[in-house]
Amino acid sequence: MAQITIQARKGRAAFVTKGQTIKIINTHGQQVVDTWAFNRADLNEFMSMEHTRPHLLKVIPAPGDAMLTNRRRPILTFLDDNSGGIHDMLMAACDRYRYEGLGVKGHHDNCTDNLADSLRELGLTPPETPAPLNLFMNIPVGRGMALSFEPAVAPPGSHVSLRAEMDLIIAFSACPQDIVPISGLHLKPTEAHFEILG
Repeated sequence: MAQITIQARKGRAAFVTKGQTIKIINTHGQQVVDTWAFNRADLNEFMSMEHTRPHLLKVIPAPGDAMLTNRRRPILTFLDDNSGGIHDMLMAACDRYRYEGLGVKGHHDNCTDNLADSLRELGLTPPETPAPLNLFMNIPVGRGMALSFEPAVAPPGSHVSLRAEMDLIIAFSACPQDIVPISGLHLKPTEAHFEILG
């Protein structure tokens, strides 16, 4: 299948069948890609970071790890990762309130709206905005268990591959954060791409 573009600062969603592989490509490097997965038969079941963390007993998933839903069932499994292996399962999706808190006046693109917009293009409405799997996002846990927002380490063209463990809807946002340097010190979000294989 041809690569599908996740436009810079925007979102994209697609239907995926159980057993298919989703390859997410960090096209230009360092771009954070917020990622959600919903059970296609029931959007009230979705990939859940708070259910996955106690299952994995770690804060960064790696190849072989299954991501669980809010009903504690596998929905995606990490197959491979050549991006540097740094991802985030702690931070909520950015939203209008996050940018207001950062001093932004007026509208700012955000991942919460991008999720809603991308599902709307499929004729769907998310029941809520679950905490995303923030692919390529670098949130180290430092001294005193402190968290910090650091630039992503993923090089250009690197990727993560995930296997669908049920029929699902996958949704992505090329995070538009341009105040905190999570997608690079240049503070310029870029496009990313994905492929659905199998």
